[in-house]
Amino acid sequence: MIATTRFVFLHLHKSGGTFVNQWLLRFFPEARQIGYHLPRKLIPAELSGLPVIGVVRNPWSYYVSWYAFQSRKARPNALFRTLSEQGNLGFEGTIRNMLELGSSGSHLNVLIDALPRTYGSRGINLPGPELALIRGTGLGFYSFLYDYIYAGEGLLHLARMENLRDEVPTLIRAAGGSFSEEATQYFANAPATNRSAHELYPEYYSDSLRDLVADRDRPVIERYGYRFGG
Repeated sequence: MIATTRFVFLHLHKSGGTFVNQWLLRFFPEARQIGYHLPRKLIPAELSGLPVIGVVRNPWSYYVSWYAFQSRKARPNALFRTLSEQGNLGFEGTIRNMLELGSSGSHLNVLIDALPRTYGSRGINLPGPELALIRGTGLGFYSFLYDYIYAGEGLLHLARMENLRDEVPTLIRAAGGSFSEEATQYFANAPATNRSAHELYPEYYSDSLRDLVADRDRPVIERYGYRFGG
């Protein structure tokens, strides 16, 4: 969460937020970081009237990025370890388990116990009691995370990650923010940060897994006009 005098930027996991965070802290003198991956409900009261800006991503792409990033780590996080059954499952099995957390997922109780009880300052920063709220929703993990981060009263302006370099500056200007030409050029041309190394995301999906994402993440897919391979 990055707070400025004009807006608050919320960081949805693996959706381009690291790049935006670093840009804001570099080029907005008044910007300050408040926690990490914190949800809208934790915006300080004195900032609650400000517009909220964020980024959303194609869910099919999200799952590939998350899996690729975690599977290459020497010590993956508890979410990956649990859903992949300690690395014994590949992409298909791991993401199926992830998509079932909101329905009949047998891994949810184990995962709630494995995650921290309170907020920290690194990683996905999703406490077990917060993830427990996915139970019975029928949502895919990404749609749950989207609601968890962005739900609340007031103005919400989201850019699509796929058009991040065009849409984020436009949203900031619309919220009353301003920035230098140097900041403009940096945002347009600086290399991406925290990017996962993987092939094009459609290559990872069987037809049935593709369709399961379409069903479980329908709220985000339909709201932002996403389609598989697009």
